[in-house]
Amino acid sequence: MKGLGQHSLRIMLGLGVCLPAIIAPAWAQEAASDAATGDEIIVTGSRIPTIRDQGPSPVTTIDADTIRANGYTSVPELLAAMTQNSGETQSPQSGSSSDFTPGAQQVDLRGLGPNHTLVLINGRRIADFPLPYIGRSNFTDISNIPVSLIEKVEILSGAASAIYGSDAIAGVVNFKMKEKLDGITLDYRHGRTEHGGGMSHRVTATGGWSTDRFSISGGVEYLDQRPLWAFQRNIQDSTDDNPVNTVARRTFVRADENVDYIAPPAGACDALSNLNFGSVKLYNRPRYGDFCGSKESIAYGTIISGRKGFNSFGTMSYELSDNAKLFTDFQFGISKVKLMYDVTSWAFEQSSSSADNNFFNSFTGQVEDWGRQFTPEETGGFEMQRSKQTTYSITPGVRGNFADSWNYELSFNYSRYKSIVRWPQIINSKAQALFLGEQMGIDPDSNYPIYNADPARLYRPLTRAEYDSISADTVYKPVSWTSNLQATLSNGELLQLPAGPVGIAVVAEYGKQGYNLHPDPLALTDYYFSWKDSDGQGKRSHAALGGEVRVPVLDFVTVTGAARYDRFSFAGRDVGKFTYNGGLEVRPLNSLLFRAAYGTAFRAPDLHYVFTGPGNVEGSVDDYLYCRQNEPGVEIEDCERSGEGVVLNRNGNRDLKPETGRSLTAGAVFSPSSRLHVSVDYFRVTLDNQVDDLRARELVRTEADCTIGTTESGATVDRNSPTCVDALARVQRFDGGARDGRLESIRINPINIAREKTSGIDVAFRGTLPTSFGDFTLSLSHSHVLKHSFQQYPGDPNINKLAADSSYYLPRDKSNGSISWAADGLQLTVSGTRLGKLPNYDEDAFIKASTLFNASLQYDFTDHMRGSLTIRNLFDTNPVKDPTWSGYPYYNTSWFDSIGRSVFMQLTYKLGGSAL
Repeated sequence: MKGLGQHSLRIMLGLGVCLPAIIAPAWAQEAASDAATGDEIIVTGSRIPTIRDQGPSPVTTIDADTIRANGYTSVPELLAAMTQNSGETQSPQSGSSSDFTPGAQQVDLRGLGPNHTLVLINGRRIADFPLPYIGRSNFTDISNIPVSLIEKVEILSGAASAIYGSDAIAGVVNFKMKEKLDGITLDYRHGRTEHGGGMSHRVTATGGWSTDRFSISGGVEYLDQRPLWAFQRNIQDSTDDNPVNTVARRTFVRADENVDYIAPPAGACDALSNLNFGSVKLYNRPRYGDFCGSKESIAYGTIISGRKGFNSFGTMSYELSDNAKLFTDFQFGISKVKLMYDVTSWAFEQSSSSADNNFFNSFTGQVEDWGRQFTPEETGGFEMQRSKQTTYSITPGVRGNFADSWNYELSFNYSRYKSIVRWPQIINSKAQALFLGEQMGIDPDSNYPIYNADPARLYRPLTRAEYDSISADTVYKPVSWTSNLQATLSNGELLQLPAGPVGIAVVAEYGKQGYNLHPDPLALTDYYFSWKDSDGQGKRSHAALGGEVRVPVLDFVTVTGAARYDRFSFAGRDVGKFTYNGGLEVRPLNSLLFRAAYGTAFRAPDLHYVFTGPGNVEGSVDDYLYCRQNEPGVEIEDCERSGEGVVLNRNGNRDLKPETGRSLTAGAVFSPSSRLHVSVDYFRVTLDNQVDDLRARELVRTEADCTIGTTESGATVDRNSPTCVDALARVQRFDGGARDGRLESIRINPINIAREKTSGIDVAFRGTLPTSFGDFTLSLSHSHVLKHSFQQYPGDPNINKLAADSSYYLPRDKSNGSISWAADGLQLTVSGTRLGKLPNYDEDAFIKASTLFNASLQYDFTDHMRGSLTIRNLFDTNPVKDPTWSGYPYYNTSWFDSIGRSVFMQLTYKLGGSAL
């Protein structure tokens, strides 16, 4: 009678979901396979061996076949298509990427920031990129992970600190590299773009060899990626492409103390017309005046970085006995990256710590400001930023089993990432001496330095020797490392309950982590123009103890739980955090799973947020207060004080608290056979005490709101609110003198802010329909964000980060899908990624959604030889046009590029071993 009741309950729970699937697609009629016949596996998000490939938390898996069929040519391309990856990140042509993290790229699950996504390789942490993200936080670089050596990628959505410790707030991305290999597989891929530039070559070799007790396998990849230049794409090769303001760039400019341009001497621009490849002319900027400029020099930068790199992964093992095996996993990579964001430039400045950069010119008897950009004819060509990146990791250990069902592993992991970064800088004192001569004192009326500077000294081309005399490479040698000793003990069958075996796992860890920016010592002073960087170095130790349990309560109900305590020691402090999670799996049918998981997570204070030293960066912001008070109704980019130069002051904060998070997921999976899989999951992530640098633009905008008493839309603002008090203290203006009332500096140090919260729904479908003329496979996934809010301080109103005027560029919806046909060794796949609407540059409306399609054709000539053709951006689609996007390259580089259609041809041949 009891058994009959359970059976009836299972039928009732499953009936509403499974009935439509039973009567609809033909593939769903195949009998469900018994999962119990499979081998034990380890699923990302748990250390307990299981026969189930689905647990209480949703895990998206992309295997090597899917990567190849969808035409993903790099790890950043692969992760950019994932719907959970919904945050803004740097692209190779982002200014902050070039300045701070050359060649590196990130993943940002749920739009909570790259530092809240934990990235693993073979389940283990790797060293952070040694330079901080946008000069702020540490993160994991995914650009050096060779896509051709990946066996599969697993994306766990939700908090996982109870399993993995710090950083796993938004989720975990685990790259499993190819290990079980036989024979030798050789692979060559050639890529080119339809509109020129960006050609690439990639050679990969993988293989394995084994005896009765010893085995070794691994692979190597060599990549030669040529750069793609902005001037090779007509949508961004000139300021004429600017949808708002087509005025040329100011190659040579003089201005008076009112920032009105002083007209160049007669014929000066004509004498300079050979520069910038013959594009320098006399131009006029409305409301400012005449200058010598170029419309084409805006495009002297790279869209795709040049990269030559070698990467390798491998594993080897030796069986000591039937119950013990020694193993070593290893990785080594070296890459040379070249990129360029913009030309070098110089303007008069008294120091990098001041935005009041005028001088009294006794030659003309007035206060002036001089500035100019340097052209390829003067510099000897395009000056590129060059970096050499070296990574390696090694993990020796021993694993085995005892007493039939106990598994153990003891391992030590060490990972290191080192760079040598060089890029050109102008030596400020030497440039001042060349253009202005020696300082002649201080003007008593203006308190500005006096120079006797003939304007002819500015309006002339430099010889290569003159340019070399005022420029030099600044060289950074940053390094980061992490080490971790880990012991795990697990038992998938600790004891037998009526409903099945109880599983358990215990883990203990001890490790250290550190970084050192090793900056150019001169960069920490006023030596270089517009560049006074901050040093940063520090380390911490870490210890943790955690455990997991899986209990089958009924034969169709399983409960899981995990708990962990982590302790970090740094800067004379100890920070401890306890995290936990719990999961529920209900399987009324073998083909149907209802699941839910709740967990807590944390992120230990970021090393660079804690240890960075004082430094200044020259930036520019729109002076919202001046523009609203003195030029109401004028578009901000047309305001007289748009793009005001300002000094950004930043320092570390050793009193930061850990960030904490909570995550909830709940959903259902229907999979009646290996040919059909449907899942729907709800997610909600809450992040407290989040650490972030304050945004200069938002501080100035808030200062205007608080001073005036209303926002731009007319909403009342409380001047005494925590946000107003803080913003008014951080924004400094000149008091007196020629620049009275103008922006001077903004303090943007990191702080613990209050809360960020996001929630939404993930939907996934995969189905295969066999026919007499081949198998058809349809895969679809979609993420819809219901809410993404941000509160800076307790008591402040919530900011909707999905709103057009939020200053964030996050999509509410993101989708991808593919359809494949396979028959007799031939496979054709068409895939597409859809990005939902995004805010426009003016933040008063949205730009439309966009979709990019790829196609691939693959044919097995024999069991050991395969050829493939991949077309990325099948329809040669350009970025969505935004009529308000006035910032170069006139589209949002976090989400779009102008590469256009690309073609990749690949040939794979296997020597020995099983079939491909």
